[in-house]
Amino acid sequence: MDFFHVLVVLLESTIRVSVPLVFAALAGLFTERAGVFDIGLEGKMLGAAFAAGAAAAVTQSVWIGLIAAILISVLLSLVHGYASITQRGNQIVSGVAINFIVAGSTVILGEAWFRQGGRTPALAEGARFQIVNFPGADAIREVPILGPIYADLLSGHFLLTYLAFAMVPISWWILYRTRFGLRLRAVGENPGAVDTAGISVIWLRYRAVICCGILCGFAGAYLSLAMTAGFVKGMTAGKGYIALAALIFAKWRPKNVMLACLLFGFLDALAIRLQGTPLPLVGQVPVQLMQALPYILTVILLAGFIGKAIPPKAGGVPYVKER
Repeated sequence: MDFFHVLVVLLESTIRVSVPLVFAALAGLFTERAGVFDIGLEGKMLGAAFAAGAAAAVTQSVWIGLIAAILISVLLSLVHGYASITQRGNQIVSGVAINFIVAGSTVILGEAWFRQGGRTPALAEGARFQIVNFPGADAIREVPILGPIYADLLSGHFLLTYLAFAMVPISWWILYRTRFGLRLRAVGENPGAVDTAGISVIWLRYRAVICCGILCGFAGAYLSLAMTAGFVKGMTAGKGYIALAALIFAKWRPKNVMLACLLFGFLDALAIRLQGTPLPLVGQVPVQLMQALPYILTVILLAGFIGKAIPPKAGGVPYVKER
């Protein structure tokens, strides 16, 4: 039972760590399916996390913090859309620029507004999301096997956690069962054919970019309003890039995106669990190596196990209307 308890704790940590990855990877799924590569997921998450933490600290309202996160993330997405769709600029350069600008501006604004080294003040209970406990979770917690699964794995998470995993089938339904999803996938494969059918390629891509901003807003809000009680500079810690890796690893399919994010979340949770723990035949492993373990394994998985991942044919190519 000790092993089972450790496994439950590890899986619970996996779910907690995977939530921002799921949101961000699904955000990238919408834009890349529409033919717009977005390496700026990291910047959008970080900007949303700062906006959520700052707004919640000032207003003491978690919902205002969430709205602020979504608005800032959508605004950054529209900036990327304007640069890469309207102006037909390089999509990679635009995404990298957003990452750098947000990384610097959040620290500057945080220091100017709150004078806490780039942090926002610690959020009170009403200004952050609280854990949702299912009915009867405490009563059956001591029941062998089923109790910990129900009380710790299924129950005891934040509202945004359940929303993140609900967005997986919702995203699948939108992409594969709606007219909007069909057109979105078509514009990522053959925008010329979509334009010939009388459908605006630019407007479709802008809508995909807005969907990306909304989901990145949820990811950033989760980091500062649920996972921690406020914003800390650089708190995304590369999660946007991991989400991009998960998207490629999943070959741009919603269900596979969730599984890839859970895998990377598990590696991250395992690294945290093993910090300071002597390993057989190895002994004490440096903390820095354990912190780098998820990123090292991500590179290994992408390089050795993904196979051939074929992105949308029109991905990264600005559309020029034929006259």
